[in-house]
Amino acid sequence: MRIWPVDSMRKGKVTTKFPKKPNETISPWSTLPEKIGDGDVECPTSAIENGQVSMEKCISCGACMTSFKPSLKTDNYRVINNTKGLKRSLKVFIIDSGTCGACNTELHAIANPYYDSSRLGIFLTNTPKQADAIAIMGVYTPKMEGPLLAAINAMARPGIVILFGACALSGGIIGKGLEDIVTPDLIIGGCPPDPFVILEALQKARGGKI
Repeated sequence: MRIWPVDSMRKGKVTTKFPKKPNETISPWSTLPEKIGDGDVECPTSAIENGQVSMEKCISCGACMTSFKPSLKTDNYRVINNTKGLKRSLKVFIIDSGTCGACNTELHAIANPYYDSSRLGIFLTNTPKQADAIAIMGVYTPKMEGPLLAAINAMARPGIVILFGACALSGGIIGKGLEDIVTPDLIIGGCPPDPFVILEALQKARGGKI
């Protein structure tokens, strides 16, 4: 029989040092591809234009791998409005408007022992009334429009509205994005975004150091 506490002591501390130090590993195709060849590529979401890949549209399918390679960069996000009043603590409420589950999995992963978002003062909460940020993921679905707006209105101020993942930003290959009904303070691209990207984006949006 294995003794789990003993195993844990043998392994030592496994938590990443990111963002104070470079990430130890990142999912390659969750990062924006960069061009390496001249071949024509048929992108299923029309994410490639003039040799550049749009983070709002890229679904990390790898169809462009003959002419592109993963950048391995963690800059697959854009801060639109910087909120500096949340440096000490940031509580994030998650809303799923219609996903495949991948974005949910990656965002919840930041709270596990490896990424340990709590060491940065970033926590997940189960109610928008206690949230400093709302992460909205998935495609547009009409019946979710009311709940989305109600949750945003219930959030404390100052607050951060996040559009999370390619489906929320552009609809991916199955629907419509959410930017017509939600004004984001932070957008995070990817299908799904990598936890390292998520941590860096949240830190930047709250005015923290990287």
